Parts: sequence; structure tokens; C-alpha cells
Amino acid sequence: MWAASCLASCCAACACDACRTVVSGISRRSARIAYCGLFGLSLIVSWILREVAAPLMEKIPWINHFHQTPNREWFETDAVLRVSLGNFLFFTILAVLMIGVKNQKDPRDNMHHGGWMMKIICWCLLVIFMFFLPNEIISFYETTSKFGSGLFLLVQVVLLLDFVHGWNDKWVGYDEQFWYVALLVVSLACYVATFAFSGLLFHWFTPSGHDCGLNTFFIVMTLIFVFVFAIVALHPAVSGSILPAAVISMYCMYLCYNGLSSEPREYECNGLHKHSKAVSTGSLTLGLVTTVLSVVYSAVRAGSSTTLLSPPNSPRAGKPLLPLDGTEAQEEKEKAKPVTYSYSFFHIIFSLASMYSAMLLTGWSTSVGESGKLVDVGWPSVWVRIITGWATAGSLYLVPGCSYSIPR
Repeated sequence: MWAASCLASCCAACACDACRTVVSGISRRSARIAYCGLFGLSLIVSWILREVAAPLMEKIPWINHFHQTPNREWFETDAVLRVSLGNFLFFTILAVLMIGVKNQKDPRDNMHHGGWMMKIICWCLLVIFMFFLPNEIISFYETTSKFGSGLFLLVQVVLLLDFVHGWNDKWVGYDEQFWYVALLVVSLACYVATFAFSGLLFHWFTPSGHDCGLNTFFIVMTLIFVFVFAIVALHPAVSGSILPAAVISMYCMYLCYNGLSSEPREYECNGLHKHSKAVSTGSLTLGLVTTVLSVVYSAVRAGSSTTLLSPPNSPRAGKPLLPLDGTEAQEEKEKAKPVTYSYSFFHIIFSLASMYSAMLLTGWSTSVGESGKLVDVGWPSVWVRIITGWATAGSLYLVPGCSYSIPR
């Protein structure tokens, strides 16, 4: 009996050491991807609780105590918001702690890249603690998340601009006729898709026999931005390229569709109300995919971007992060090598993404209809998407590094 107990203790200790070693090894190789994994875990937990949390949360007295008897959807929304708040606080605390980190000799650099066992424990405790908070705090976070989600959509725009202009710069850098033709073909394809999509929007969201002036205004304004982009990009006085303008035009039209499809299902100008559940599921899936892609792109791009996340004084900004052997690593350490990206801003992206994913999973905290669970539906979602599209239009030529010239 004593031997069995001793053997079990040894196995448990070995298992803990093995887990600790694996987590530590992964974090040293790629802390950024590890943070993405933790964010992905929060999405999975939110989704599971959204589907099964109601019977469990109904038994918790301090959550069940509300101004009226909550329905099942209220519990599902509340569970998602509490997980999101824990995730938001985790990344916000890290963002605050990492303010002012300039070189890798700063002790906080090790905090950013290491200590993963403690980070995971703290993350779990924060999420669990959120279920002990009063409902008023969660309601305040719910309201705040609507504004935070808008900011995250703007971050998505900046990331898209960074990607598109990097793409354009790379192809122009080849300085060959083939790549110039490829730029033109891709740009024309984007414009064709944009105008075809606008025709579908007129068909779906301005049905005959109804006064749909608001929807017509949204679509026409987006088309005006598309024409302005093209004129500015092709004007001889502007050192620009047609590719960024074409891609951003298509993205603005997509945001317009996203906003219009989020209109309440009883709204007479929403031509997709007959397919509400399918559209809702599609919007959720696409929204979560773009969210994950945004945070993953920010994590990968953080190590090499010269304009978005890298400090301007970083000597390695814009250079690939190559593995170093022991001697080189020691030399770099002795030189107090500057960090290659802003740790604080990196964590802020995850904080805002936590708010945005919560709004997606709860339908921007609007009530659902009798047709079933609908997500990303309601006027708050409509206006956030439309305003983001307008902000995207305004930022095309305002974001630093957004003008490129094609050599002749």
C-alpha cells in the first residue's frame, strides 16, 4: 500500500514536471503563438458555456438574483460576458505591466515570454472569479464592450492596411513586368467583385414597395468611397497604387453587407429575414474566423513589422527573426538588444478582441427571436459596422506608410 502510494506520488510529480517543461519550451520558442492559443481557449470555453451554462448558472444564488426572473438566453449571454471579462482583465493587466519595456534586459521581458504555468493558473482564477461578481459589473462591461468592439474593428482595418501595403510593396519590389500585370489583374478582380456585391446588396436590402432610404444611403455612400479611392489612387499627383484602394474598397463593401445583414429580422428592408438562422450562423463563423486571423496576424507580424508594432528605434525591425546559436545569443544579450515590438500594444489587441468576440457570441447582447438563437443581430451591430467602414475609408491614405509608387 505504501509502495503504491509512493509510486502514485512519483508519477504525479513527473507528470507535473513534464507539463511544466513542455509549457516552458513552447513559450521560449514562440510566446506570441502561445498567447494566441490562450485566446483560442477562451473562445472555446465561451462557446461551451453558451451552449450548456444555463442549467448550472440557474443554481448560483448571486447570479440568479436579478431584477426579474432571467430567461435561458440571459444566462447564456451572462456566461459568455463573464469569461470575456476575465480574458479582458488578463490581457489588460499584462498590457499595463509591459508599458515602457524597451530592451530585453528589462525583467519584464522574461515575464512576457516566460512563466506560462503561472499565467495559465492566473487566467483560470480570473475567469472563475468573474462568476462571483455582481450582475451590475457585468452589465457595465457589456456596455463598454460595444465601444471596445468598435476599436477592435478599427485595429482590424490597420492590420488589413498593413498587410495590403506590404503585399503591394513586395510585388513592386520585384521590379518586373509580370508582377505589375499581376497587381493590375488582382486590382481589377477586386473592383469587379465589389461592384457585383453592391448589386446584390441593392437586391437584398432595398426591396420594392418599402421605404428603405437608410439602406440605400449606406450602399450609395460605400460606392462613393469606392470611386474616390480609385480616383485618388490613379491621380498623377498622388504616389500611390491601385491595389490597396481595390482591396479596401472590397472590404468596405463587405462591412456594408455585414452591417445591413445585422439589421433586426423584423425590419422590412432586411431581405435576408427568411434565412435568418443561416445568415446568423454564417456571420458568427466569419466574424470569429476574422477575429482569430487578426490576432494571429498581429502576433506573427509583431516580430517583423516596421510600421505597426515595432518600435522605430528597433534595429531588427523589418528583419526576419532567425534562430541564434549559444554564442550569438550571449552577444545579443550583452548588448541589451531592444525589443522588436511593443508588448503593451500587443496585449491591448487581445483585450479588444476579447470584447469583440463576446459581442459576436451574444449577438451584441440583443434579445433573440422565436426563430432561435441569433447572433450578431441588432442596430448596435449595424452602426458599429457602418461607422467602421467609413473609418476604413478615411484611414486608407492617412495611415503612415500607405502610399507607394510604382517605378516606371
